[in-house]
Formats: sequence, structure tokens, C-alpha cells
Amino acid sequence: MMGWEKLADTVLSNDRVTLRRVRIGDVEEFSRIVYEPETWEYFVTRIATPEDLDGFVEAAVKDSLNGTRIVYAIVDNATGRIVGSSAYGNLAKADRRVEIGWSWVCSAARRTGINRSAKLALLDHAFGELECERVEFKTDVLNTGARRGLAGIGATEEGVLRSFNYMPGGRRRDVIYYSILRDEWPTVRSERFSGLTRG
Repeated sequence: MMGWEKLADTVLSNDRVTLRRVRIGDVEEFSRIVYEPETWEYFVTRIATPEDLDGFVEAAVKDSLNGTRIVYAIVDNATGRIVGSSAYGNLAKADRRVEIGWSWVCSAARRTGINRSAKLALLDHAFGELECERVEFKTDVLNTGARRGLAGIGATEEGVLRSFNYMPGGRRRDVIYYSILRDEWPTVRSERFSGLTRG
């Protein structure tokens, strides 16, 4: 499972997108797309100011270097521009388990297949190179869009963890977990990601 050791340096790609680690120099690219309030409605942290963006990029770089999360910039291959971000987190090599999350794309990239292609790149790598047995996702129970999206990619709804964490403004968030298991992936991939290809 050599993929785990080199995960922070891995570039993931398919026909539609390339995912590579967030860099400090990405601040200007992100500044074009991050200040859309609807993006952050269900996020624990929000990006509303240049200082927030600096914090996001610095945390992404730090987490990736120390192995807490591997935070990727999502690049639209058609334009070469960054259109969002996603991450591997809760990395559990011994249990061959990983979470895909912290995902967002700008308004122009929504409902274009970009997000689905990014998920495919992350899932292909998780079940292929990382040899994961389980890939998990979690979202706010109130985030009906994300819940529809996760069901749409074939993830199984598992249950709600109540009063999981605070949200900006003080609301206690209930989160709902989803997962895809290794033995489910071939069928899920063929049924839910048909027409999308590997890099």
C-alpha cells in the first residue's frame, strides 16, 4: 500500500478534472470563486474575507503536509482553472478507511459533471491505489443537496450522529454518514459513473 506514503504528492485526474494538492500560490485563483455565500451555508467554516481565504489555504497546506487531511484543488481540464476543492480526511491506513469531504465547487461548475468527476477520481484512487475497504462521507442532515448527491453516486446512507458539532452562529449540527464499500465499488462505478473515464 505504497499509495498512502505518497498520498500528499499524488495528482489525480480523469478526462474532466485534475486534483492536485492546494498550494499557497493558489490564493489568487481561489479568490475568483470563493466569495459565494451559498457555497458555505452548511460548512463548519466559511470564507467571506481575504483573511478567511488565507486561513483556508494555510490550513490546507499544513494539513496536507502533516497528513491530517490531503486537500486538493479541483482543476477543470477544459480551462485549466481551479473550480473548487475536496479532500481526503480521517485517514486510517491500518483499517484501510478514508473519508472524502470538505468538498465544494463554485456556482459556475455546479450541475456540470465537475463534482461527479472529482468524486470519481478520489474514489478510483481510494479503492485502487490505497486499497481501501471503506470510503465514507458525512454531511449536515439539513443539506438536502449534498444528501441527494451522495445517494446519486451510490453511497449508502448509514445513520445520523446527533449534536455532532457547532456551526457558525451556534447551531449544533446533526451529521449523516454515508459509505461505499470495496465490494460495492465495481457495481457502483459502472451504474453511477458511466460515461466518465479514468485518467
